Amino acid sequence: MKNEEHKHEFLFEKINYKILLIGIGVITLGFILMSGGGSDDPNVFNDSVFDFRRIRLAPTTVLIGFGITIYAILKNPKK
Repeated sequence: MKNEEHKHEFLFEKINYKILLIGIGVITLGFILMSGGGSDDPNVFNDSVFDFRRIRLAPTTVLIGFGITIYAILKNPKK
């Protein structure tokens, strides 16, 4: 038997994982921006559901986060 060291190889490089974590953070931020705006009383309508933050900014932020994560997955290592 040979004493071979098994070197763990990761699927991506370190920079890919950093970009991936940034993308997941941006997606999380988008969902946080999307939350809220409801009313405690179901008989009362609250117009804050249709606020700029929830209709335009939050979905755009989520899509940008998905774009960042796709870029992190597809980025080739420099060899």
